[in-house]
Amino acid sequence: MVTGVPTLLLVRHGRTAANATGVLAGRSPGVGLDESGAAQAAALGRRLAAVPLAACVASPLERTVATAEALLAEGGTARRPRPALVHEPRLLECDYGAWTGRKLADLAKEPHWKVVQGHPSAAQFPGGESLRDVQARALAAVREHDARVADEHGADAVWVAVSHGDVIKAVLADALGLHLDAFQRVVVDPASVSVVRYTPLRPFVVRTNDTGGDLSGLAPPPRRRRRAASSDAAVGGGAGA
Repeated sequence: MVTGVPTLLLVRHGRTAANATGVLAGRSPGVGLDESGAAQAAALGRRLAAVPLAACVASPLERTVATAEALLAEGGTARRPRPALVHEPRLLECDYGAWTGRKLADLAKEPHWKVVQGHPSAAQFPGGESLRDVQARALAAVREHDARVADEHGADAVWVAVSHGDVIKAVLADALGLHLDAFQRVVVDPASVSVVRYTPLRPFVVRTNDTGGDLSGLAPPPRRRRRAASSDAAVGGGAGA
């Protein structure tokens, strides 16, 4: 397991009624978690209860804030309480422009749908944002916060960024060394956790789209077992956590 650098937990918000009914909510106001999404967020908080968190940043939309608050409601101690939530506009959902609020089934008939699916790096939503710009702002945010966490809390700190499906997919594509045109190969389900560690040479993607596994292993190792950060990959695959 790579240690000596912060661990970033990329969390997608829990399910919303828009997700369940196939509507592209985008930045529409008032889109909160549905009953299933609230349960997902609460369950995620319990799964992360044993993991000390140095920081938590989130897109300021209602569904991401609610997910982050549920996550922060569990765990923490008197000596190491849960951190305050920080709103990060650069983790906002993509601005889908004229596509916002429309049914995905209807959007699939639009000519631009094929561009979004097959050539996302050229996708500019009508009256909205390009996926290139989404990736650029999100990467700037996570890299900046990762460096801040390292400076303020030291190597091996764990922190959380709560965002949206396409935003997290774009960050993961970069971490995996994929061109943005391949980001549709990445799956990020509601309330899922994906884990990235940024070393000096390369990012390491520790897990993706985890919706039910044991997360306690993400807690930092005891200090006596910590070692200097390394950008070297384990030849042969390594022994795991």
